[in-house]
Amino acid sequence: MSWTIQDRPIWVANQRLMQEINPNYKYFLYVRKSEEDETRQILSIGSQKDIAASLFPDLKVVDVLEEGKSAFRPYERTVFLDMIERIRAGEADGIIAWHPDRLSRNEIDAATITYLVRTGVIKDLKFGSYNFDNSPEGIMMLQMALSQSQYSSSKLSKDVKRGLNDKLTIGIRPNRTAQGWLNDYISPKGMKTIKVDKKRFTVLRKCWDLMLTGSYTPPQILKKLNDEWGYRTRKTLKTGDKPLSRSGIYRMFSNEFYAGLIKQQDGTWTKGTHTPMVTLEEYDRVQRMLGKKGNPRAKKYDFCFKPLLTCGECAGNVTAQHKKKTIKSTGEIKEYTFYHCTHNKKDANCKQRSIEERELKKAMATEMASYTILPQFKEWAIEMLNKSNDSEIQQRSKIHEMQSRAVLTTQKEIDSLTQMRYRHLVDDKEYLREKKKLQKNLTKLKEELGD
Repeated sequence: MSWTIQDRPIWVANQRLMQEINPNYKYFLYVRKSEEDETRQILSIGSQKDIAASLFPDLKVVDVLEEGKSAFRPYERTVFLDMIERIRAGEADGIIAWHPDRLSRNEIDAATITYLVRTGVIKDLKFGSYNFDNSPEGIMMLQMALSQSQYSSSKLSKDVKRGLNDKLTIGIRPNRTAQGWLNDYISPKGMKTIKVDKKRFTVLRKCWDLMLTGSYTPPQILKKLNDEWGYRTRKTLKTGDKPLSRSGIYRMFSNEFYAGLIKQQDGTWTKGTHTPMVTLEEYDRVQRMLGKKGNPRAKKYDFCFKPLLTCGECAGNVTAQHKKKTIKSTGEIKEYTFYHCTHNKKDANCKQRSIEERELKKAMATEMASYTILPQFKEWAIEMLNKSNDSEIQQRSKIHEMQSRAVLTTQKEIDSLTQMRYRHLVDDKEYLREKKKLQKNLTKLKEELGD
């Protein structure tokens, strides 16, 4: 064979690679891609396999081992630990990987690899982007490469934490935001903010309004949100576009983020830059309703005059009770609401008796007739009512849009299911079961949309 001076380094490298390949050696092909860093890894699992097959076609691979966990901490990769034990048991002589950082990014696993190589348990290592020579000098360079991987991971972790802390300091939540807002993926790095999700913000605010009335429990609000209003969570890469879960509604009502606060790394809460959904006073009221164990204290009856009244004799609080009475002659059930003094003033000897709500309304109407509303107050009240009406129209429009999208989504699911049946991807039993479920949801959504 003839070769020039320029070709000599390549020829020598190829000859060296051929000499190092022992036809009797058996190898494990180890490929890893961190779940925490799935969207940022340059090489996927499939790419690592393809490159290994093209670089080392003559090696005897006895098993392909796939790992989906980070190598930053030791003893957490079950596939890696099992591979080491299998090598000690003699099932393989070497390992094929894309780079040393696929095998380890921590000191303990790095020491395990280099020690097994030095003692001959691991006879050979093959890398797609790194040259390894099983010699004292080669083992030293391998240790340096593994140390560099560990240093890079530690430095990256430190830099990321610093960046997250900087975002918290200026009032921006650094991770995925809560329902009702959207992360900004468009603005340049360092200028990203959290913006209002126009499709969901108003509807979720209505959930808070219902909770603040004290007449609804979180599960009741959740049923309205998902079944009547057709709410669906925002779509992400892996999840989303589903009804809000039971735990999700409780998380929303107990998350300070909705009141405009964000949690700092030291545990303190500071004001964020995002638009709050509720005020701090409203948030605190909901927390009192939920109680220490998260159990809602919803009212069974809405006694509308109870907060307005005090006893005229002892100035004590006024409470109310709901009573039912069955008329024996007709079997008719009549309902009554009675208001009465709580007699909670210890030094007062109050003699006031209860009054039925209809009699109370007559007394209040007689009393109100003696007053005249000032024109200025009347104009102000009408203006406030108009603003409230505009807000209600906006909420109703958002709910209508969400219901319409839910109807279209469910109809598409039915169409997709039908196409799958045409292609024999599902059997008749599964098709009928899923179609019945979807048809039921579609009918219910259309009824709510009509209402």
